[in-house]
Amino acid sequence: MSDLATALGLLLVIEGIALAAIPGMLRRFTETLAVLPETTQRIAGLVAAGAGLLLVWLVRG
Repeated sequence: MSDLATALGLLLVIEGIALAAIPGMLRRFTETLAVLPETTQRIAGLVAAGAGLLLVWLVRG
């Protein structure tokens, strides 16, 4: 359970840094994402989840 809390904390840190450092770019990215078809969004989400799972698997092996 502590690993999950650590992962969520790191996610918040990374998102917070991104919002502080490049807010305009993130706003444009979310506007672009909003007009993409749902299928494209789902595929991007699955690819991101798969890449994250692969990274965790490689690191935690």
